[in-house]
Amino acid sequence: MNNVMLNSATIGFVISLITYGFGVWIHDRTKLDILNPLLISIALTIFILCVCKVDYKSYNDSAKYLSYLLTPATVSLAIPLYKQMALLKKNLRAILIGVLAGCLTSMGCVLLLCILFGLPHKYYVTLLPKSITTAIGMGVCEELGGVVTISVAVIIVTGIIGNVIAVGMSKFLRIKSPIARGLMCGTSAHAIGTAKAMQMGEIEGAMSSLAIVVSGLMTVIMASFFAMLR
Repeated sequence: MNNVMLNSATIGFVISLITYGFGVWIHDRTKLDILNPLLISIALTIFILCVCKVDYKSYNDSAKYLSYLLTPATVSLAIPLYKQMALLKKNLRAILIGVLAGCLTSMGCVLLLCILFGLPHKYYVTLLPKSITTAIGMGVCEELGGVVTISVAVIIVTGIIGNVIAVGMSKFLRIKSPIARGLMCGTSAHAIGTAKAMQMGEIEGAMSSLAIVVSGLMTVIMASFFAMLR
């Protein structure tokens, strides 16, 4: 495998699918949350690219078609939300307050940690959209003058961590409400967390899907304000 092959075909696309499929197989066999399919896929893809000495640009050019599916995949999360519309209307106030608290906590922690570690403004705004879906986070980061590639990596890592610890944190904090558990996943870990929420239950999946949209909009609105705080 070499750069020429990757530039002339969609081998990067195929590598991504195969490694993710392998990750799903491993997860299904072990049932361990730590063995997240996306985490396994990322590790295997990096290993393959390093062994074959393929630069990131060449790989990205041949795997970019996957990015086109990101937006429609996010939009499709509206389906479970529609099925739980009555529950949404009944708990609308609590849902909005919960998501708002999650967004403020996320960006507030970024602000405090960046001050603590002395990170420059450029990297501060890069980290601000860490808990929202990639499709929205990339735009927020770019608008604020951050480093988009780092922001994407941080968003993915945040999602994976949320996916891995969602069930454990729910038990540790004794969160039994399916609405609260769903909002927790969607607000803190966006689409990757929502994948775990859907495994937890239909209500959790619907609320997590809603949290992705609401937290994304709230972050877009509040990010500019937080960007001025440092």
